[in-house]
Amino acid sequence: MAHAQAALLIVDVQVDFCPGAALGVKDGDQVVPLINRYSQRFRAAGLPIFASRDWHPQRSAHFAGFGGPWPVHCVQGTPGAAFHPDLVVLDAANIISKGTDLVDDGYSAFEGTFVDGSTLEERLTCDDVGQLCVAGLATDYCVRSSVLDARKLGLRVILLVDAIRGVEVHFGDSARALEEMSNAGLETATLETLQLG
Repeated sequence: MAHAQAALLIVDVQVDFCPGAALGVKDGDQVVPLINRYSQRFRAAGLPIFASRDWHPQRSAHFAGFGGPWPVHCVQGTPGAAFHPDLVVLDAANIISKGTDLVDDGYSAFEGTFVDGSTLEERLTCDDVGQLCVAGLATDYCVRSSVLDARKLGLRVILLVDAIRGVEVHFGDSARALEEMSNAGLETATLETLQLG
């Protein structure tokens, strides 16, 4: 039986999550050059790369104006919903859109769909992926939710800890999220320590 391969999941590296934008993550833009280097390694190895994005409607229960906890961000088709301009963007077929309807928070990449309607779980199964390497924004929300869902599916998950940043709505949120992910069986790596294959 062939050894299940690795894939890279880039979580929500969008303009509105970068410093100075609608829901800026401190130093969020600093993950971009590292993620580009990870992407280069995965491409060179012929391994799948996926990217998730928040893709909210203008009216969303996720937003403060409609009863949610967050300022308006990543509204479908707006400049703030675009990937960071320096991020090496993938083929559109590998982009997962999430949080797309009125009542959908869409924290986890596993809640979204690709342009053809398929889910991340379906694509990972199709590509025989057994190891998911995760980077992006934000550690304490969408990264955390995506990692926990991947572990529930039995995937080996490696968090690329040099290429994540947290929102930190409350001090220590990222540390608590890391502990929760670790307790779920998360492994960690950096650009220097990640082994592919």
